[in-house]
Amino acid sequence: MGSVQDKLKDLKEREAKIQQMGGEKAVAKHKEKGKLTARERLNILFDPGTFQEIGMFVSHRCVNFGMEKVDIPSDGVITGHGLVNGRPVYAFAQDFTARAGSLGEMHAKKICRIMDLAMKAGAPFVGLNDSGGARIQEGVDALSGYGQIFYRNSLASGVIPQISAIMGPTAGGAVYSPAMTDWVFMVKNSSYMFITGPEVIKAVTGEEITFEDLGGAMTHNQKSGVAHFACENDEDALNRIRTFLSYLPSNNMEDPPFADTGDNPKRIDPALNSIIPDNPNQSYDMKEVIRSIVDNGDIFEPHEYFAENITVCLARLNGRTVGIIANQPQVLAGCLDINASDKATRFIRFCDAFNIPMLTIADVPGYLPGSQQEWGGIIRHGAKLLWCYSEATVPKLLLVTRKDYGGSYLAMCSQDLGADMSFAWPTAEIAVMGAEGAANIIHRKEIKAAEDSNAKRQEKIKEYEDLFSNPYCAAARGFVDAVIEPSQTRPRLIEALETLCGKREIRPPKKHGNIPM
Repeated sequence: MGSVQDKLKDLKEREAKIQQMGGEKAVAKHKEKGKLTARERLNILFDPGTFQEIGMFVSHRCVNFGMEKVDIPSDGVITGHGLVNGRPVYAFAQDFTARAGSLGEMHAKKICRIMDLAMKAGAPFVGLNDSGGARIQEGVDALSGYGQIFYRNSLASGVIPQISAIMGPTAGGAVYSPAMTDWVFMVKNSSYMFITGPEVIKAVTGEEITFEDLGGAMTHNQKSGVAHFACENDEDALNRIRTFLSYLPSNNMEDPPFADTGDNPKRIDPALNSIIPDNPNQSYDMKEVIRSIVDNGDIFEPHEYFAENITVCLARLNGRTVGIIANQPQVLAGCLDINASDKATRFIRFCDAFNIPMLTIADVPGYLPGSQQEWGGIIRHGAKLLWCYSEATVPKLLLVTRKDYGGSYLAMCSQDLGADMSFAWPTAEIAVMGAEGAANIIHRKEIKAAEDSNAKRQEKIKEYEDLFSNPYCAAARGFVDAVIEPSQTRPRLIEALETLCGKREIRPPKKHGNIPM
C-alpha cells in the first residue's frame, strides 16, 4: 500500500510530470515561435498566485491507431479558475506541446466542465485557443466534443461574458466556438482562423494563399470582422483581456464595476466649441470628441480596423462603464454601410445583455450609396441597427454633433427608437436629407423655370438650411431634449446618466424576436 509520505511523494511526481506538458523538446520548439506555453499564459491572465487547476489528471481513453500507448498530459488542455482584477474567472488553455492541443472526447469534457461551472458561478469564461483541431483518431467522439462546446456557448451567451483568444492555429470546426463567443482576440503572425486551409483551397480552386493572408490576425480584424482585436504578442493579448474584463460585470444580473477614475465629472472642454469645421464637407476625428468627454480620455476599442466609418468602444463616465457608438466622419464621411451596421449591432446587443448604458454620438449623412451595398443586403443589415436599438432596455443617451439625416438619423438611436435623453450641439443638422438634395426635390419645377436656375437653386438651398439645418426644429417638436454648448458635454451626459441609473423597462413576453439576419 505504501505510507502516507509515499503517497504524497507519488502525487508530487505525477503533478510534476504533467506540468512539464509535452516535454522539454516540444516546449522549446513551441517557444521558438515566440509563443508562451499554456501554463505561462494562464499565469499572466490571472492575478498572481490565484489560478487553481482542475482536471489535471484527466486522460483520453482512445484505443484506435495505437493511441492506447500515447500519453497526452492533461489531455492537451489546462482548465481551472482564479481571479482577474480580484474577481472570479474560469478559463481553459489548449496546450499545443501536448499532441498539438488536439481536441478529443475528454479534452472537450474538461472544457465543458469549466463552462458549466462558470455558468453556475455567474463568472466570465475565457478560452485560450491553440490547437491542431479535432483528434482524428477519436472520430465522432471528437466531433461530439465540439458540438457540446457550441451548445454551451449558446446557453452562456448573454448570461456571462465569453472571451476567446486565438494564440495559434484554429481551423475547421475549432473556429466556431470562438465565433460564438462575445469577443475574439488574435495574435499577429502566430495565430490564424479558417474553415479550410491553404492546401485544401489550392486543391479545390487552384488559388494559392498564405496562412497569414487567408486567416491571420489582420485579415480577420480588417476584412472579415471575425476578430475584434489584433494583439502584438501573447502577453499583449492576455493583458488586454484583463483590461477588457475590468469594464464588464461578471454576469447579466450585475451592473458593471464602478471605478474611481479621479476625473472631475464637472470638467468642461472649451476645445469642443471649435472642433466642428465651418465647411460641412470637412471632416474631424470623432475619437477626439469621445476622448474629451470620457474619464481621463481612456477608451477600449474593439473592431478598431473593421468598418472604421463607425467607432464602438467602452469607456467610463464618472467611473461608470458606458458603451459608445459613434459615426466617424473621417471614413466614408461617417456613412452607414453593411459592415458598420453589423459592427454596431453586435456591440449594442452585448451592452444591452450586460447592463452597460449606451451613448450614441451621431454625425451621419446617410447610408452608403451603390449597387454593391444594395445587392449585399444593406436593407437587411441596416434593419439590424434599428432592431437592436429598439430592443435595448439599458439607459440610452444620444448626442448629435452635426449631420443626422433621414433613415440614418433613426438608425443612430433617435428618440423614437428609445433614446432616453437626447442632446444636440448648435452645429447639429437634423433633417430628412441634406439641404441641397431637399431643395432640388421640393423646388424642382421652380428651379427649372427660373431664368437663373443656379441662383434660384442656391436661394432654395439657403431657405431649407435656415428651416432645417439646425437642431431647433427637432427641439421644438421635443425630439431633442436640450441644445447644449459643446464644451459642457461631459457634465451634461454624466448628470443624465446618473439620473437614468435606476431605469426599468418592461417588454412584451416572448420566446425571442426574429432579428433580420
